Amino acid sequence: MNDGKGLKVELDSLELPITTLTELGDLAGELVSTASRLAERVPMLGTAPPAVHLAMRLREAAGSSGLEGAIKAAERELREYGEMLEQAKRKYREQEDRSGEDLHAKGASADGGAIGTAGRSS
Repeated sequence: MNDGKGLKVELDSLELPITTLTELGDLAGELVSTASRLAERVPMLGTAPPAVHLAMRLREAAGSSGLEGAIKAAERELREYGEMLEQAKRKYREQEDRSGEDLHAKGASADGGAIGTAGRSS
């Protein structure tokens, strides 16, 4: 609250979180491609059955249901949250602009009505 006169929204303070979320989304995207490359490689652990089994498990863990999938989900959420903040900021500005225009229009019509009334009574 601002001295009991309503809320004061600092829209400029949203810029840093939006930028940070965008950068984190980009970094997560890079991690996704790294995890994807990791999942494509079969670790060279030998040909013994336990080694082959371990190599396949490691590959699965890095794949779309493992590390790659988790990073993709995190990237998607980071981007969605950043977009949500950007959209909220834009909608708030639009609403604030409309409210200002409405107040200005009401003020102009109130001033016009007072002048017209004063002119008639003269």
